[in-house]
Amino acid sequence: MTKPQPTVTPNTWEFLRDAMIAPTGFREYDARWQYPEAINLPGITALGLGLGTQMYARGIEPVIAVGNDYRDYSLSIKNALMLGLMQAGIQVKDIGPALSPMAYFAQFHLDAPAVAMVTASHNPNGWTGVKMGFERPLTHGPDEMAELRDIVLEGRGVAREGGKYEFVEGVREAYLDDLVGDFKMTRPLKVVCATGNGTAAAFAPELFARMGVEVVDSHNRLDYTFPHYNPNPEAMEMLHDMSASVRASGADLALGFDGDGDRCGVVDDEGEEIFADKVGVIMARDLSGIYPDAQFVADVKSTGLYASDPVLKANGAKTDYWKTGHSHMKRRVKELGALAGFEKSGHYFLAEPLGRGYDCGMRVAVEICKLMDRNPDMSMSDLRRALPTSYAMPTLSPYAADEEKYDILARIVSKLEELTELAGRKVVQVVTVNGARVILDNGSWGLVRASSNTPNLVVVCESAESEAELREIFAQIDAIIRTEPGVGEYDQTF
Repeated sequence: MTKPQPTVTPNTWEFLRDAMIAPTGFREYDARWQYPEAINLPGITALGLGLGTQMYARGIEPVIAVGNDYRDYSLSIKNALMLGLMQAGIQVKDIGPALSPMAYFAQFHLDAPAVAMVTASHNPNGWTGVKMGFERPLTHGPDEMAELRDIVLEGRGVAREGGKYEFVEGVREAYLDDLVGDFKMTRPLKVVCATGNGTAAAFAPELFARMGVEVVDSHNRLDYTFPHYNPNPEAMEMLHDMSASVRASGADLALGFDGDGDRCGVVDDEGEEIFADKVGVIMARDLSGIYPDAQFVADVKSTGLYASDPVLKANGAKTDYWKTGHSHMKRRVKELGALAGFEKSGHYFLAEPLGRGYDCGMRVAVEICKLMDRNPDMSMSDLRRALPTSYAMPTLSPYAADEEKYDILARIVSKLEELTELAGRKVVQVVTVNGARVILDNGSWGLVRASSNTPNLVVVCESAESEAELREIFAQIDAIIRTEPGVGEYDQTF
C-alpha cells in the first residue's frame, strides 16, 4: 500500500486513481471529512484497508458489520470502504442503510466482533465519515484512532486473502423488535416525531406506533437534501421547529433525532426546549427511584444539577463528570458500571438493564415514553418545572481551524486557570479534564473546549442564579476567547 496523499487535484487522472486523505479527518473518536474535498474514494478504500489491518494487528476475528446513513453519497463511500476491508482479508456483513445505533446493535445481533458505520452524523451534507469499534459496545477512542491514522497515512495497510461480502437482511426489523419488546403505553401520549428528513425517518414513526403512541409527523419523509434544516437536535433551528409543531398540534412533547439517530432532542408540552442535560436529570431522578444508589456519568458540558439536585442526593445517586464525546462517555459508563450516561449534545448511554451501553436516540425515545407512562399524572413541563431552577444557554461553537484549535484552546485554558473571579464571584475550581470548566462559588460555571469533530471551539455556560449572571459569565469568557485572532464567528446566538 502506498502512502495516501494529503491533497490530490480534483478532475485529474490521479484523483480517480490515487488515495487522498486529509490527516485532520482522524479525530478523537471517529473519522470525518468533507467529501470529496478532503478525501476521495481511493482514500476511503485505503481507510478500509487500514481498518482491516488494525483488526488483524489487534487479534480481532476478521468479521465486521457495516452500515451507511441516508445521504446521496453514503452508499459510494460504504462500497469503497468495504472494498478496502475485503482487500485486508475481512468478512464484511453489510446491513444496508442504517442508524448508527442499529449498526452497534448489529454487532450484538450478528455476533460481529467489529463495526464500521459510514455517517456524517449531524454534520451537514458535504461531510462523510466512519464510526467504528471493536470492543462492543465501545467505539474507537483517541488511542485506537491514532493507531488507525498511523497505519493508513504511513501506508502500512496489508492485503490478505479471505475477504468476503455478505448482505444481511432483517437487521432493521430485529433492531425495532429489540427496542420495543412487548411494551405498550397505558396512558394516551401524543408525540411530535421530528427527523429533519434524515435517516431516523425510516425508524422513529414506526417505533412510536408500535408503542401505541399517537404520532404527529414533522419532516418524516426521507430526503437527503434536508430541505427544511440539517437534522441536529442541539441546533436551535430544529428545536424551534419542534416547538412550533407542539404548539400547533397540542402534543404532549416532541422528540427529535439527528442525522444518524444516535441523539435525541426534547421539547415539552408548552413548547419549551429542554436541553438534553436537563432531560438527563429528569431521567436520572426517575431511574434513581427505581435503582437506588445508581451511578451516572455526565459530560463536562452538562448542568451542575447532577451534583446538587436534592432528589438525586436523596436517592443516593452519584454522578461522575467526564470528557465530552460519544466514545469517551461509552467507555466511562462501562468502566464505572454506570446505569446511564448523559451528554448535553443529546447522546444518552443507557446500560444494562435499560440498554447495551451505546448511544441510541431510539432507545432514549422508548425510555422517555416509559417514564411518561410511569408518571401518568405528570406532563413533561411538570417534570421540567420540578427541577431546581438554573439558567443555561445552548452550545455555541465559534470557528477555529482544525490545525490550530488545540493550540488556541491551550492558551485559553491557561488564561482561565489564572482566574480568581468571574462575573463578580469567586472561582472555586477549574476542571481541565476536557478543555476548562470554570466553577464559581454558587455552582455557576462556564466551559470552553475544542470540538472533536468539526473545526470549532465549544462554549457552554450555566448560572444557578439568574439570566443576567449567565450572560455576564458568557461575556467575560468570550472576551478571553476573543484574545485569539484565529477564533471566528459563532454558529448561533442566544
